[in-house]
Amino acid sequence: MADTRWSGTRKYASLAILAGLLSAGVSIPSAVAFDFFGLFGGGDEEPPPPNASTLPYSLDFTVVGNDKSIVQTLKDASTLQTLKGEPPPDAEALVRRAEADLPRLTDALWGAGYYNARIAVAVGGVPLSLQAPRSETAIRTAAGYRARALVPVQVVVDPGPQFVLQNIAILNARTGQPFSPGELPPRIVKIKPGDPARAADIVAAQARIVDHFRAQSRPFAKVTGQTPVVVHPARIMDLSLSVDPGPQAGIGAIAVRGAENVDPAVVRSFIYTEPGDPYSPAALASMRKSILNIEALSSVRIREGESLDAYGNLPLFVDITERQPRVIGASVQYSTTDGPAVRAYWAHRNLFGGAERLRLEGSLFYLTEDGGIPNEDDDKSFDWDDLGGRFTASFLKPALWGTRNDFLADVMVERDRTESYTSRRVNGTAAIRHRFSETFSIQGGIEYEKGQASDILGQIDYTLVGLPLSVTYDSTDNTLDPTRGMKLLASVTPYPEFLGSSVPMTIAKGTASAYWSLDEEARYVLAGRLGLGSIIGADLDEIPANRRFYAGGGGSVRGFGYRTLSPKFLGEPIGGRSLLEASLEARIKITDTIGIVPFVDAGTAFESSYPDFDDTIRVAAGLGLRYYTAIGPIRLDVATPIRREPGDDRSFAIYVGIGQAF
Repeated sequence: MADTRWSGTRKYASLAILAGLLSAGVSIPSAVAFDFFGLFGGGDEEPPPPNASTLPYSLDFTVVGNDKSIVQTLKDASTLQTLKGEPPPDAEALVRRAEADLPRLTDALWGAGYYNARIAVAVGGVPLSLQAPRSETAIRTAAGYRARALVPVQVVVDPGPQFVLQNIAILNARTGQPFSPGELPPRIVKIKPGDPARAADIVAAQARIVDHFRAQSRPFAKVTGQTPVVVHPARIMDLSLSVDPGPQAGIGAIAVRGAENVDPAVVRSFIYTEPGDPYSPAALASMRKSILNIEALSSVRIREGESLDAYGNLPLFVDITERQPRVIGASVQYSTTDGPAVRAYWAHRNLFGGAERLRLEGSLFYLTEDGGIPNEDDDKSFDWDDLGGRFTASFLKPALWGTRNDFLADVMVERDRTESYTSRRVNGTAAIRHRFSETFSIQGGIEYEKGQASDILGQIDYTLVGLPLSVTYDSTDNTLDPTRGMKLLASVTPYPEFLGSSVPMTIAKGTASAYWSLDEEARYVLAGRLGLGSIIGADLDEIPANRRFYAGGGGSVRGFGYRTLSPKFLGEPIGGRSLLEASLEARIKITDTIGIVPFVDAGTAFESSYPDFDDTIRVAAGLGLRYYTAIGPIRLDVATPIRREPGDDRSFAIYVGIGQAF
């Protein structure tokens, strides 16, 4: 069988093809052989059976030493492997396909550091060679298999020893001198003498070097030259890289483009950098994320100018794409403790041309005395009194007069039905939110609520007029599936009597969650949540039941009934004046689309205005399944109480939803 080993008479050989591969900023498409990471799959489908119209073939890779990683590298590079399920029409096309694999496989092995590799390809037992004319013998032999059997194609590889890096020089293109460890720390370069001479590692090192200098406000950093020298007798590679860090720059003028129906002033209000601020890729990523908070926009692309302005700053161009303004949707939710619920909504994302959002939403839910839906063993059948419902209308006007102030207004009409109480209420709020940055905002306003709440303690008709104040901090990387950062929401609302409140009190609530990725790919994430609440200024029996604190159910302590964890009177939950909730999850991706989430939840409500740790903290544990989609993970959680409450016959609860639990 033919040997396609690269050879030469010179002891030192500069590989032009490798230099091209290592060029900075060059992306390698899937159509060529340099897919070292296996990102594009290997085409492992079975070939079709023998037939008269095409010439299917079997493919066998044999590697001396049986190194499975080399086999996978060859399969990723091989057109024979990728197109195995699409056989050629005739023998000549098959031979052409096999011959085309010879340089591809050679390049793939060189990229993996095997520069003395020997590769042989045979079709029907007839060896092929790039140096010789196309083999008519191979064509005739392959044609003899038509409609009779699969044409056997063999790839035999002797990779030889893997070459290693010996001398690595990274030079400043402006001075010709090596960078000092302070200018370019070894932890950035990572590759060092003795490491395998893999092209993928060298390309990654170049990307890290460029990213390092760009993060130092040098937008034009680039690798200007590379010289890999392979020494075959010694099985080593010497590598020299020339890097131009470029000048330091600030952020220059920012132009908004593509705004047809949305006022550009609204977009600018969500940009928190100012001309002259230091340039960095992180600042641009933060800018893009912030602008995408505008619901009227579907995509944002930030383009960098090709040169600095007269002040040494880099102009930026923000290209936006607008969404369809109207949206309608519906959802169905069910848990074994909270019962079923349906929801529908309509929204307009750009009502008056200033990215104003109007959203109308209605929901209907059903709950029996023991949670869930009635069945044939229940003493009672369906009862309209067990239905609850909620209608909300919300309006958002972002960037009032082009500032970072937003106006928010909400109206809600609700009839709530839980195991603990029944309530009816009308609520309205109006507020101004000021955005200090893409992560931090503060909001204040006024709230009015009139309602009626009934539970085992009696019925309360009430009026509340409050002054809500809240603070939000959110540095997470994804709304539905956060893997890094933290989220904090704290609010306090006094309802003073002089404003007209029939129950003078102050309600304070706070929720904090943190997310820690254990690896760069975020396949292992630890997530924790802590929730606290307190009501002061009124006795427990004076507070409307729907305003007291309860724990339990989805979004709280899974495994227990919805709003069942609280002080009790005659065996019925009556709510508390303080709340403590905590959750801990380990989010583990098994594959790119499937994950498991073991979790522990704990919490309860207390009669006093502050958590009393003499009371029993209820704990539940469970296991979740996640199916990751483009819009977010679909969640299935199964939870069971560690120790059930007296009279609670539930052994487990099931929850289904979209997005992570917190």
